Amino acid sequence: MKTFSKPTATAASVQAANVADRAAALPVILTTALLGAFVIFGVGFAHSDTLHNAAHDTRHATGFPCH
Repeated sequence: MKTFSKPTATAASVQAANVADRAAALPVILTTALLGAFVIFGVGFAHSDTLHNAAHDTRHATGFPCH
């Protein structure tokens, strides 16, 4: 009967995986932040009633004054 040893993760390999996960998530985080900033500020100062009304509740929920 053969016995197989379980691979064990070293602290260095776990830390390298965490850094890689953070690096992969960075573009998603930045894109989300830019989209959110556009919705709150770009649409908040728009003169179009359609854009203004589309983001109205969101702006009030975040404390952005629009009136």
